[in-house]
Amino acid sequence: MKLNFIKLAVLLVLFSSCNKQKTSDDFNKDLTQSTEAENAEALALFQQKCYACHSVITKSHNEIIAPPMIAVKKRYSMQFDNKEDFVNAVVAYASDPKAENALMIDAVNKFKPMPKQAFTTEDLTKIATYIYENKIETPEWFEEHFQQNHKNGQGMGKGMGKTPNN
Repeated sequence: MKLNFIKLAVLLVLFSSCNKQKTSDDFNKDLTQSTEAENAEALALFQQKCYACHSVITKSHNEIIAPPMIAVKKRYSMQFDNKEDFVNAVVAYASDPKAENALMIDAVNKFKPMPKQAFTTEDLTKIATYIYENKIETPEWFEEHFQQNHKNGQGMGKGMGKTPNN
């Protein structure tokens, strides 16, 4: 008799847990958590792998060794108005940076092409996606510099005509 009661109790627990269906809120919560986790991972990669050269804490344009990432985002956004093309272009350049492939001609003239790094395509894709989807930290001096030196996108390289986005 005790054995039958235990079996019945186990079956009830199994059926009650199997019958609980996920609601749309549960699915949205799962997607939000996954997105937040991916975003956090991409931000960490971005900070670890990019900020050493593309610093946001410099005091002026004269102190930088590479353009700030907000400048990169603005320039690539001018040329590529959708996520897939933007990400692919950033990944392509960062995978094999050469002057002839650069969109940021003034930056290449000032700093030379980005040194080739040992980044995986997967990490670069995460970083480029993060840059595209998120507001990027901006050095205090950047907006004034941008307005003075790049009115209407002038000096930002090839493919002018689109308004830069942040």
